[in-house]
Amino acid sequence: MKHHPHSLPSSVARADPMATPGAGMAQPVDAFADREVARTGPATISRRRALMAMASAGWAAWADPAAASSTGEEFNLWAFGDAHVGRDLLEGRESLAEALRQSELGAAAAFAARSPDTLERARSINVGGNSSSQLSTAERSVVEASARKRDDPARYTGPSFNWDIAINVGDNSAAEKPPADPEGEEIVRQYGALTRHKREDIYDLSGNHDRGGCKGSSSEWFEKWVDPMGTHTATSGVDHRRRPYPVNGTWERYSFRVGNILFLMMSDVVEPTQPCGRDQMGGNPGGVVRGDTFAWFKKMELANERTSIIVAAHHYVLRNTTVASGPFEGFEEDDRGNMKPKYHGLKPRGAPEGTSYLYWVNSVRNSTVFEKFLAQRPGRVALWLGGHTHTDPDDRTGGKSHIETRWGTHFINVSALTRFHGPLSRPMSRLISFANGSDQLRVRCYLHTDQHAAQGWYPPAERVLQLPRAFRR
Repeated sequence: MKHHPHSLPSSVARADPMATPGAGMAQPVDAFADREVARTGPATISRRRALMAMASAGWAAWADPAAASSTGEEFNLWAFGDAHVGRDLLEGRESLAEALRQSELGAAAAFAARSPDTLERARSINVGGNSSSQLSTAERSVVEASARKRDDPARYTGPSFNWDIAINVGDNSAAEKPPADPEGEEIVRQYGALTRHKREDIYDLSGNHDRGGCKGSSSEWFEKWVDPMGTHTATSGVDHRRRPYPVNGTWERYSFRVGNILFLMMSDVVEPTQPCGRDQMGGNPGGVVRGDTFAWFKKMELANERTSIIVAAHHYVLRNTTVASGPFEGFEEDDRGNMKPKYHGLKPRGAPEGTSYLYWVNSVRNSTVFEKFLAQRPGRVALWLGGHTHTDPDDRTGGKSHIETRWGTHFINVSALTRFHGPLSRPMSRLISFANGSDQLRVRCYLHTDQHAAQGWYPPAERVLQLPRAFRR
């Protein structure tokens, strides 16, 4: 292959020597049945019997997602991200509001509740050359006709499901430049679709598209409109006093507890050595945390690893953990061996090697300090929730799926809610269910459209994961 400044280096390994599987691998529901076979002796066991065995282990409501919170014995965490609100609004779709309505009302009722004025609202939002105000009358007619064609209510039959709290791993905005107030206002508006939950039931992180640029604070827009600390209530509508589980920290890194689960929430930030990245580079998609956030993470982990189920969350997963999260795996080669966008935009000055994973820590490129820390303490962090890479739930690029176990930590890519930000986007999210007294959890995939399979639950992507200790509420 001819080497090119923007080509994939032939030396790039598709398997990271640090990324060896740890104990407690992610496993399908049928793997639970395998353990029952070993215990009881039958050669086979049906999925129904596996779910019955789960129920006897304390997972009583899990066979019925709509009843999952009815007994108080379960804790259901809904994890989603990458709504890219402005881009989907341009196509007549409310990516965030639709998912919220589907979770609370079911897909049919959510369809009936759709807003008819999405294109009018999209006129004020510029996501980088895609503002609907730039479309001609004829072009808008094509968009509207396409929306009507795909909006057959018979295709939206998925059920509602109960969730106690949700984590949004970021990329609320679709802007290629620093996000602006009109899109922030639209995000707040779409969060207003909630009818059975409070806005404060959702805990948010910043993604790379939520970062600021050269002017003002890098977090100004995110704090003003998304506001995880609830300090800008007048604009965001978030009131920290209404949180079901209080947060401690800052917008950049904060924690909260649910029983013996400790959540460590880390936002993506502007890389200090590239302060104008979103302005001059049009995105700069490599993941970033500052050195003091990593120090905070280590301190919190070391102080709680023997007593807590630790759940870390960042917009990005770590290197070589889930689908397409290896070096240069955000791209593919053209016929001449040059890189071209696949999952992510190509920003040659924005560290394209690390476009799919948490690349910068303390301004060190390809740092891997998180990976090394987890490798030294296998299984002490139970889960890492991330997003950023949008694709279908069966994608195995790089030999990795959306749920993988490395160093005893289960990594889950929970994205994406968007349908139109990226050609491979398939709207989906994950429901992660903990049962009181059980050291196993169940992860289910909910498809918000029928692009990949029937809208609603997608059983082939369901997994059972081993926890380091039993959940206690």
